[in-house]
Amino acid sequence: MDQAGDEGVDQGIDPRTGAPVGAPVPHTGPAALDATCRAAAGAAPVLAARPPHDRAAWLRAIATTLGDHADELIALADAETGLGPTRLTGELARTRGQLELFADAVTEGAILEVVIDPADPDAKPVPRPDLRRMLLPIGPVAVYAASNFPFAFSIAGGDTASALAAGAPVVVKAHPGHPGLAARCGQLIVDALAAAGAPAGTFAVVHGFAAGEALVQHPAIAAAGFTGSVAGGRALFDLAAARPDPIPFYGELGSLNPVVVTAGALATRANEIVSGLVGSFTLGTGQFCTKPGLVFLPAGHGLADQLRAAVAEVELGPVLNAKIEQGFEQAVGEVAAVPGVRSLLPEPPGETGPGHRVAARLLAVDAPTLVERSEQLLSECFGPAALLVEYANEEQLLAGLAVLPGSLTAAVHADADAEPELVHTVVDRLNWVAGRIIFDGWPTGVAVSWAMQHGGPWPATTHSGHTSVGVTAVRRFQRPVVYQNTPAQLLPLALRDENPFGLPRRVAGVLTLG
Repeated sequence: MDQAGDEGVDQGIDPRTGAPVGAPVPHTGPAALDATCRAAAGAAPVLAARPPHDRAAWLRAIATTLGDHADELIALADAETGLGPTRLTGELARTRGQLELFADAVTEGAILEVVIDPADPDAKPVPRPDLRRMLLPIGPVAVYAASNFPFAFSIAGGDTASALAAGAPVVVKAHPGHPGLAARCGQLIVDALAAAGAPAGTFAVVHGFAAGEALVQHPAIAAAGFTGSVAGGRALFDLAAARPDPIPFYGELGSLNPVVVTAGALATRANEIVSGLVGSFTLGTGQFCTKPGLVFLPAGHGLADQLRAAVAEVELGPVLNAKIEQGFEQAVGEVAAVPGVRSLLPEPPGETGPGHRVAARLLAVDAPTLVERSEQLLSECFGPAALLVEYANEEQLLAGLAVLPGSLTAAVHADADAEPELVHTVVDRLNWVAGRIIFDGWPTGVAVSWAMQHGGPWPATTHSGHTSVGVTAVRRFQRPVVYQNTPAQLLPLALRDENPFGLPRRVAGVLTLG
């Protein structure tokens, strides 16, 4: 979590100049936060009872209003983040597409996982009762917006879309890095939901560090979703676990996203690997959760000059805020100071210009040193930095992979035909540390689809069994309930024999498609 510099307000800052942007946005006080959470609690049973097509309509209403105000929102986002209209236009389109995809999934109905096992008096060893199971919304969800994706992981981002698709009210804690955008998006969404018939309390935005801490502890909140730093996420995770009634906390925290390059790959496409690596670790000034931060290369790779030349061609934009700038310099400095680590790039200039700017860093170390000093070297440097790990043989490579922490992704560049045993071994090892394995590609860029997995072992996420991107992200904010021998008139409509919504269901063990 970030704390505003001015107690009581969040002030937007243009990262290109360091100058204030827009009016300050007041923090949400305790009384207002309590009223917001209570309103969400009041809306929860109403949302849970509404049919799937209503939820879908609400998601589509948000997507439409974001599109109707695209020019205004992109200008606000650019002023507060410096990410540029091209990047932000694409991100807003992705956000709208995600809302539409979730609306389609809600209408189709498989995300409810409806299962009906009719009574069987002849079942052995005892008769079986009538059992009807489905996923219900978990209740009001707290969402913590991220700084690096002001649309896709912020007010109207994936966690908000997931919770609303599940039928759960949402209270978003805005990120202080783009407060004006957060406030405007929040108001547009509230208005769109009201016009589409959603009950009051379905959605709200709160601001401020203290409000963020209080939100996850409020008794009305039933779950939380977070994208941000390890320190901020762990603090909230601990608060969620320490409640009298602990709640699930789905945090996406930190990720090194290791990449393994084999000799076979270098022999056939070294130039493509150099350009791909540099493009990926500097994309968005290195402020992607999927940035490749650790790259295993064969010793004697001979790529130093090519890497230096490729990095020199990159024009970096500013980082998002002063906290990221300071954190990057500190993290890179600590890694660079470890004995055995060397820099492949010239020393960056002391003066980087106005606003919040950093220089790209490319460090290198041998694999035995990585293993020996893993606690110092295996830390995320959020920004345009990567650490090359040079291995002399397969034994050193596998020893390096054995000390890796959890990551969102892992990538392999290899010649699968010429190195089949090595490739199988590497992939088998990486399966244990990452949620997405990429072959001959780079991890930046996450498709929003049914099959996507955006999660991994700690510290990548607090629960590796779930994803924060893709349709199955909805599952975080649902809970299973089974009705046993329940009279038909008391069953949720989705569980009644007539199947009024035409949902896909598994009945007596057989999948039916509505």
